[in-house]
Amino acid sequence: MTVRERAVVAGWNGFIGHRLVEDLTDRGYDVARVGRSGPAATWSDPAGLARLVDGAALVVNLAGKSVGCRYTDANRAEILRSRVETTRQLREAIAAAHEPPRLWLNASTATIYRYAMDRPQTESEGELGTGFSVDVARSWEDELFEGDLPGTRRVALRMAIVLGGPASDLLGRVARLGIGGPQYDGRWFQHRRYRGIGAKPTGGAVPMHHSHGRQRFSWIHIDDVLASIRFIEEHSGIEGPVNLSSPKPSDNRTLMAELRRAVGMPIGLPATRWMLEPAMWVLRNESELLLKSRWVLPERLESAGFTFRWPDLRPALDDTVGRRRHRVRPTAD
Repeated sequence: MTVRERAVVAGWNGFIGHRLVEDLTDRGYDVARVGRSGPAATWSDPAGLARLVDGAALVVNLAGKSVGCRYTDANRAEILRSRVETTRQLREAIAAAHEPPRLWLNASTATIYRYAMDRPQTESEGELGTGFSVDVARSWEDELFEGDLPGTRRVALRMAIVLGGPASDLLGRVARLGIGGPQYDGRWFQHRRYRGIGAKPTGGAVPMHHSHGRQRFSWIHIDDVLASIRFIEEHSGIEGPVNLSSPKPSDNRTLMAELRRAVGMPIGLPATRWMLEPAMWVLRNESELLLKSRWVLPERLESAGFTFRWPDLRPALDDTVGRRRHRVRPTAD
């Protein structure tokens, strides 16, 4: 009888986590799921978590409160805490393990880079930004790479906006409402939701740029997230921060035009910041999703030979957003 290797997936109950558990199971892993309610272990049971990690081949941490919300003080604190504390718990469990996992993949975000319109941001030459979202990412990665874990390779997955889940669903909703034109940044009331956080907070003012709808949009299809994880497993020389992003980023104007086409909406009113901010308040989200210029390239993956299944935006949106026009909603039991 062949004994299956164990993979521990923490924070498994989001859309990426569900897909990852399925993929790892299909590849022959015995998958142990960790979350607030388990089922294999909970964050309130450090001894149980330590037992799972000890002897595991792979640990993947996706835990963290969704950033698809308004950045109230309570939400800001929980977004940071839920990432840093769970990462710390896993690091301590791995450090104490007699048989530590050979690979630990920890979620991060491509939003760690600065607002970029002049050049793309890569792992080797990218510049980190300032403000709330960047400080969360910095703190997250600092916790991941803290201390010495000689038996475990550590990778921070700097994911761009993932198509196939809540972010692309929100973008699709905007397009279907007929307000899927380009979004223009500009002046707005100052507030404190984007101020820095953590041990070394940075930034403070609400960022405003005049990008004329040309702010860059970096993205990745969920299939390529899973394929990237498999690729990193197989290539032992990859460690440290890794950008998970399509090699063909778009811009806001092109994104919104492709979204309108994908959902079959012939019109899309452009939105100035004065129009967008109230709309995002109604949607209980932040305008940063659409207004920040994220220009990220997957330098490390491509240099190692990774091939993207979905490098182009149009087919990726057709697969993840467009097909939702025809989705049949289940009836209640």
